[in-house]
Amino acid sequence: MNAVFPRFLKSAYRKEPLISVLLTIGVVDAFIGGFDDSWSLFAFGLGTAGVALAYKFWRIQQRQPIPEEPVVQHYLPSRSSSSALPMLSVSKKKPPY
Repeated sequence: MNAVFPRFLKSAYRKEPLISVLLTIGVVDAFIGGFDDSWSLFAFGLGTAGVALAYKFWRIQQRQPIPEEPVVQHYLPSRSSSSALPMLSVSKKKPPY
């Protein structure tokens, strides 16, 4: 099985659980009704899946686009506000061994 398909399902269920559940119920009902020659169950499944898809597209249309603000990049200033560190010098005394 393709590894992308389970990831897609997980992300879809996390983003919109109600729509995903209704769509799953509708597809399963349509599948069972189609193989069992139960046309009422098939029609109910297609109707449920259709309503779920219509609701999803309606929600997408209702979303207001979020204006993206430009990303401001802060660079280090040319001069540092803190003073420079003192230069280290080698001491004239040799440490004891």
